[in-house]
Amino acid sequence: MQLPDFIRFGRAVCGDLQQAEQREWWLANGLGGYAAGTVAGTLTRRYHGLLVAPLSAAQARYLLCAKADAWLVDGEQRIPLCSNRWGGGVIAPRGYLNLESFHLEGRVPVWCYALGDILIEQRIWMEQGAHTTYVMWRLLTPTLRALKLHVNLLANARDHHHTCLPGSFNPKIDAQGTRLRVHQTGVFDLHIQTQGGTLNPRHDWMDNFDLPQERLRGLDDRDAHLCVGEVELALYPDEGVGLVVSLDYDASPYLSEALRRHQARDVALLRAAEVSVPAYTDAPPWVRQLVLAADSFLFSRPLDGVAGESVIAGYPWFGEWGRDTLIALPGLTLASGRLDAARRILETFSHSVRDGLLPNFVQDSGEAVYTSADAALWYIEAWRAYYTASADKPALKRAYPGLAAIIAAHVAGTRLGIAHDPVDGLLRAGAAGLQVTWMDAKVGDQVVTPRVGKPVEINALWYNALCVIAEFARQLKRDAAPYQALAALAKQGFARFIKADGGGLFDVLDGDEGDDVRLRPNQIFAVSLTHSPLDSAQQARVVETVGQHLLTSYGLRSLDPAHPDYRPHYHGNMQQRDTAYHQGTAWAWLLPHFVWAEFRVGGDLALANLRLNAIGDHLLDAGLGSVSEVFDGAAPHAAGGAPAQAWSVACALEAWWRLQLAQHAGSAA
Repeated sequence: MQLPDFIRFGRAVCGDLQQAEQREWWLANGLGGYAAGTVAGTLTRRYHGLLVAPLSAAQARYLLCAKADAWLVDGEQRIPLCSNRWGGGVIAPRGYLNLESFHLEGRVPVWCYALGDILIEQRIWMEQGAHTTYVMWRLLTPTLRALKLHVNLLANARDHHHTCLPGSFNPKIDAQGTRLRVHQTGVFDLHIQTQGGTLNPRHDWMDNFDLPQERLRGLDDRDAHLCVGEVELALYPDEGVGLVVSLDYDASPYLSEALRRHQARDVALLRAAEVSVPAYTDAPPWVRQLVLAADSFLFSRPLDGVAGESVIAGYPWFGEWGRDTLIALPGLTLASGRLDAARRILETFSHSVRDGLLPNFVQDSGEAVYTSADAALWYIEAWRAYYTASADKPALKRAYPGLAAIIAAHVAGTRLGIAHDPVDGLLRAGAAGLQVTWMDAKVGDQVVTPRVGKPVEINALWYNALCVIAEFARQLKRDAAPYQALAALAKQGFARFIKADGGGLFDVLDGDEGDDVRLRPNQIFAVSLTHSPLDSAQQARVVETVGQHLLTSYGLRSLDPAHPDYRPHYHGNMQQRDTAYHQGTAWAWLLPHFVWAEFRVGGDLALANLRLNAIGDHLLDAGLGSVSEVFDGAAPHAAGGAPAQAWSVACALEAWWRLQLAQHAGSAA
């Protein structure tokens, strides 16, 4: 089976620094660690590096190895394969000008450098389940000349959210044969091995690296790294040579074998998806690429000595977020047949339920923060998706008491101002100073979109959860009547959201200033969720309203452009970005929900697939092979936020998968 390789660029992109820096590659290892960089080879973010990893059971991640800068030594010539940005706008060296092509082979970034009559290929990949990165070069052309690569190794020991100054750490560096160790007492040992070369220690700070992406975010845009060693590698035709950078002393130094392991695992993921859904065999290349991208967000999270699993919400700055994990779960796991992973994630989160709530996010320290009014409701929906795909009644039986307790806590009232209104059956949530829905931006003490009252998506999720738990009760031969009664009352009360003028739904009912008439995308969940409280005509009006005012190629705008608070662009410093975050910025994870809602109303499969194809186009634009977090509300809808976001990838893949199932069901009928 051939891995996807449609993401490729020639000299027109590779030799244009702006375009080559705009496009980033991202790798992950299933442990929360990652590696990242640009097509150009420059560092443009504080998060770029060859090895970023947590150093303990907590989730704080550290940049440990920043770069391996290579030059070709051909007689008296020293030709750069590397590129660097320096303060003051200096670019030196300019190795990107020697870059003939770049492509992703599955998830592995591959560069091809043309240096006169010499062609050199470079690859980078990570070992699954280990904090280990491989860098391999291969001479592609026959030659009798004695060619060598000279490689400088740049290391660090800083939190990946920060930058550093020269002298920030002073490790012990020692080398013996083909091994080098960077020892930071009481913190870590970084082990570097070579295959096909010699290695010598150094201790030289390189200062004033320029980070333009951080400058655009209004953050510190200078960094420094310590050169800890230099490697000399002899090049022979069609023979791989390179480096292994690892926290593991016993990391395998055999590059070709490690590459085969990585490729075999990606092939196995695609084959498993095809077994689960035969339509993957003929799926568009971008869909197969998303199957691989989905795997990059899953990571092992041991829990009390038991193997647990969770989701990194986005690269590079997101960690584990409850809401994001549960929304993403069907697309990251079920859509490609990974039922065991889905169950492990659900059971991992079962240990985190407190007062009927699930964590909004887990801090780098490992402490869970409970500020989400909807994560527990998404948890119930995720169990529905899992049970529908697996029919795993033993797992459902184990989970049911916890799910029922979540419903009971919401009915009784719990933290975050969550209370059940016995009159209309709806949920109220929020309080002054709290941001408890997914629209959670806060600037200082100001909540940008407070939405205190009865938010529309919270109540769409509430009705859906009541219907789901009632069905679970029936499956397990428990009493479903109380849940059915609550659902009937909630459905009746949900009619209050319907605007008299037919212009969709109110965003919030019974808020501090009455009912919120602002047109936002949250109402789409009243159509896209499995159980809708609306009739078919009402669903159609919601889809029409959202499509007419909020739909873009890559997502749904978070606010109607006609509203005076609308912000068309997501850029600037943190305050400027946070105030635009949910005030017009388009969110990629919402597009598949719209696509499914539109299909549910109209049944137009061709239109649904056409809308999703835009996501496929985007895979070549920013975080290569992945989907960005957000986009400008205004055309041409430039990508922003995290360049690789779990729910952006997952919701697109889930929508495509569900459309294939619907098509198959229609054909079978």
